[in-house]
Amino acid sequence: MISKNQVKYIQSLGQKKRRDEEALFIAEGPKTIAELLAEPGCSIKQIYALNNWIESNNLNELLEVIEITEEELKKISQLKTPNQVLLVAEKMKWGEEATIKNTITLVLDTIQDPGNMGTIIRLADWFGVKQIICSHECADIYNPKVVQSSMGSIARVRVDYVDLKNWVKKNKDIPIYAAAMDGNDISNMKKITEGIIIIGNESKGISDEILAETNTKITIKGKGKAESLNAAVATGIILSHLCPSPQTP
Repeated sequence: MISKNQVKYIQSLGQKKRRDEEALFIAEGPKTIAELLAEPGCSIKQIYALNNWIESNNLNELLEVIEITEEELKKISQLKTPNQVLLVAEKMKWGEEATIKNTITLVLDTIQDPGNMGTIIRLADWFGVKQIICSHECADIYNPKVVQSSMGSIARVRVDYVDLKNWVKKNKDIPIYAAAMDGNDISNMKKITEGIIIIGNESKGISDEILAETNTKITIKGKGKAESLNAAVATGIILSHLCPSPQTP
């Protein structure tokens, strides 16, 4: 059983302003929750769950787990179809500034669709990219839709928001690859171990002021008549071509 005040408080975390004030976010669904529970860097405040979820999971006794009904879950959920469990957690704390030498950094210029943002974070996690730099105009990674589509990867991939033009200027000693329609075909490129890969806005691409600061334009050559690719799809293809393969033991 949860009180009306608790319901209102959890609902309020669907708003960015409230999340920023509280430094908290919400996540939902068994798969996402399972991934977050497995991450030591994710500090969980409370779990609100149906009885069958609680009984089927071997939970740490230190966790605050509150049993609720399906009707109560509907009230606090941000999903159209609530799914068994919701948690409230602290935003990730990454400490010192990200290091970009000898690694691959993904940079997002005004990615505004929450689904794309979450999928891109998941893709970065899949391909071993540990950090993402975002312009301030990008979707908030703690938006419930981003959290949902990232499927727990927000706990493993560092995401920072910066003044992107100044950040790119400051890091021009690192190879910078900008996804564009008129770039070098990535299928002819070698794998990279160091570099900045920039993905642009869903409809406008990379802004001219950011593009002017880059070293190399890259593109995915198409064979059909589609005008362009979805930003997240394009990110996956680019990372697949440019990220080094896992080391064989």
